[in-house]
Amino acid sequence: MSQRDQDFELSPWADLIAGAPQILVGFSGGLDSTLLLKLLSQHIDPSRITAVHINHDLSVYADSWQASAEDTCKQLGVNFYTQKVQVKPSGQGFEAAARDKRYAVFESLIKPNGLLFLAHHADDQAETVLYRLLRGSGPKGLSAMPSYRPIGAGSLIRPFLAWNKSQILACANRLNITWVEDESNQDNAFDRNYLRNKVFPEIAQRWPDYAQSLQQSADLCGQSQQLVEEMAAQDLRHLDLREERAGRSIVIEKFMTLSAMRQRNVLRHWSLADQSPLPVGKIIDEILNSVVNARDDSAPKVIWQSLQWTRFQGRLYLLEAQTQTFDQKSQAEWSMQAPLTLADRSVLHCHSVIGSGLRANVGPLVIRYRQGGERCKPCGRAHSNSVKKLLQEYAVPPWWRDKIPLLYKDNTLVAVADLWVCDGWNAKCDEPGLAINWQVS
Repeated sequence: MSQRDQDFELSPWADLIAGAPQILVGFSGGLDSTLLLKLLSQHIDPSRITAVHINHDLSVYADSWQASAEDTCKQLGVNFYTQKVQVKPSGQGFEAAARDKRYAVFESLIKPNGLLFLAHHADDQAETVLYRLLRGSGPKGLSAMPSYRPIGAGSLIRPFLAWNKSQILACANRLNITWVEDESNQDNAFDRNYLRNKVFPEIAQRWPDYAQSLQQSADLCGQSQQLVEEMAAQDLRHLDLREERAGRSIVIEKFMTLSAMRQRNVLRHWSLADQSPLPVGKIIDEILNSVVNARDDSAPKVIWQSLQWTRFQGRLYLLEAQTQTFDQKSQAEWSMQAPLTLADRSVLHCHSVIGSGLRANVGPLVIRYRQGGERCKPCGRAHSNSVKKLLQEYAVPPWWRDKIPLLYKDNTLVAVADLWVCDGWNAKCDEPGLAINWQVS
């Protein structure tokens, strides 16, 4: 037994563990997760630990595995939580669908600053690298699984990534641990099982240190990925990156001065949030061909998953895809005492100001949408004009114009979203007013 097997190392995360309000452990009841749960319970007060068992209900033994997992938790003195999920094959296959279900449960359970421990080890890492290589992944995919990363509101930790399967088995035998065996692990119809059962035994005979070599490649890919992300962030800063309603935009003319490779790098890593999906190569091609290189007066768009790319007045927009439909003739009453969620899921709210915004004493309003023919004189303007022309003057992107909430008082238009207040309805100097905000998410 090597010293590494005997020395379960948690020191890199000691401060996180000490302050964590919640410690979860992904617990299937198999060898790896059972050993992890056992070792954690020896280093952390078991009453702080909750084992999370996901019952995929795919085997006739699923319920007995769940019962066995619960018994193990009772013996160790740790808390037990189980959830049954229904797995349906996705476009990426059955294994990916099951994984997505598990991680969805983990993310729903984890609290702010909570920790989730998973039992992935060096052999799992090697499988991941080779599997993703065969699927054509780039540096991000080939950097494989980190030992630590954010997940939901908390963090994910994999303390076994430096251990190989033989070390885990030896340590489990030394501690007299019992575990369940999932018969599906021998089904080579699943890609990972095929790699584990057929490919890696052959590789190991010729290259015994394959796991360390693949981990080194993963580390190098991780460094490359960090570099390209930093370059994309740097390029975006020079493209007049601007926050927009439900998205962001950049200047197309400046974008076109970048090399073709850096253009693609920007599009790949430009996102709306940390966990936004990254577009694949064919989507990037479509954005470049159909949107970036489209005529200035056209309104092309590319929609992929939850994202949408389009252009307007020389800017390239990355937006959340607008999937909500609503009745253009609908209306709603707003007391202005609390935020109002509209038919398209956007939200109106207001806050008190002095000397600007809508008059504070205007009272309840009715929210409607454009029907055509509406006119208004924004405060400070000499003449009235149609709302249609005013929206063009205010450079409101066309995809928002029919969704703009119009604020009425007794059938009189008093404000148009948070764009302007109509003349005569604005708060005068030193008068209390209400600043309107229209939030689209």
